[in-house]
Amino acid sequence: MSLWLLKTEPDSYSWDNLIRDKKTVWDGISNALALKHLRAMKKGDLAFIYHTGDQRAAVGIAEITSDPYQDPNSDDEHRVVVDLRPKRRLAHQVTLSDIKADPTFTDWVFLRIGRLSVVPVPEKMWKRIESLSEDHP
Repeated sequence: MSLWLLKTEPDSYSWDNLIRDKKTVWDGISNALALKHLRAMKKGDLAFIYHTGDQRAAVGIAEITSDPYQDPNSDDEHRVVVDLRPKRRLAHQVTLSDIKADPTFTDWVFLRIGRLSVVPVPEKMWKRIESLSEDHP
């Protein structure tokens, strides 16, 4: 099982929207590296849902419920999507400031390429985000 972080602008599609909808197609990805990561996803993988914009925080965990498939709304054969469903809300949001302040995340691609909307999360970093969520005041 692989672990991921998916960024979304909460004004466009938020964690609460995912809870309400119970499932969604994760689409709209056009960056080549983000698409490469999306193509590497497998059914059963987990992903943090991360709100961008003013919030800038990991807010929940979703499960990938399909392998990648061609985006049905695009003629570009390189554009893919995955299906996902909410698994659980994080106990407390883990903010970008929390992540930047923790040496565990020093070399994470999430911090090095800030505009990337789909990033892998090494297991050590996944566990640290979960720990930060549980230990948050």
